[in-house]
Amino acid sequence: MNPELLLSRIRIVLCRPSHPGNIGAAARAMKTMGLSDLHLVAPKCAFPDPEAEARATGAVDVLKGAKIHDTLPGALAGSILAVALSARRRDLGPPPGFPREAAWQLLAEAAHGPVALVFGNESVGLSNDEILQCQSAVSIPTNPDFSSLNLGAAVQVLCYELRLAAYSDTLQPLADPRVTPFSSPLATHDEIEGLHAHLKSVMTETGFLNPEQPGRLLPKLRRLFGRARLERDEINILRGILSATQNRTGHGRKA
Repeated sequence: MNPELLLSRIRIVLCRPSHPGNIGAAARAMKTMGLSDLHLVAPKCAFPDPEAEARATGAVDVLKGAKIHDTLPGALAGSILAVALSARRRDLGPPPGFPREAAWQLLAEAAHGPVALVFGNESVGLSNDEILQCQSAVSIPTNPDFSSLNLGAAVQVLCYELRLAAYSDTLQPLADPRVTPFSSPLATHDEIEGLHAHLKSVMTETGFLNPEQPGRLLPKLRRLFGRARLERDEINILRGILSATQNRTGHGRKA
């Protein structure tokens, strides 16, 4: 597939950025590597911002095309894969891989639809809840004695790896084009969220889940389904099973 088309399907999502200058630096980093789809989740300062435009230096068009969202689910709507940048390993959520591995994964999935690379706030990074909304994670292997990396620099590292992989001569077809795969399109973020809401409703109705004391059940299920990389048909099958369960228990489909 055309490298530029693959890169155009990659969203760069900045969650709760606190400094407009970093947004501008991220936009410039994106444009130098051929990416343009910028999404901002609840930026601290009003946007657009003159400081952001000053730091963008030639990439103001990327800034002007940026989409603003109140929450991460809005920024991920319609995507089939979300990869979170995490500076540390979490108890829950996907284990972080290396940037080069993440770049190949994102490009492979971009052949089938929109994907997202998610960055956290400059001071605190991504929350556990935000991490759990992603199916994969990446960590930049910095110097352990000085691991602080500016947001714009982090975006630059990942965008460079994406462009390197997109234009690599070793990029291989994902499957033999003569073979019809026994699969359906990958589920989008919103379809997966619908499954989680439906599953939580059924587990609560049947008494399997106590909403007052959920423990780690819901995050563990998110991690399980994140590893599975669910397809649309699989989502429909699972939700059909859940609906049948609700019908037998007299609750009906509510999610």
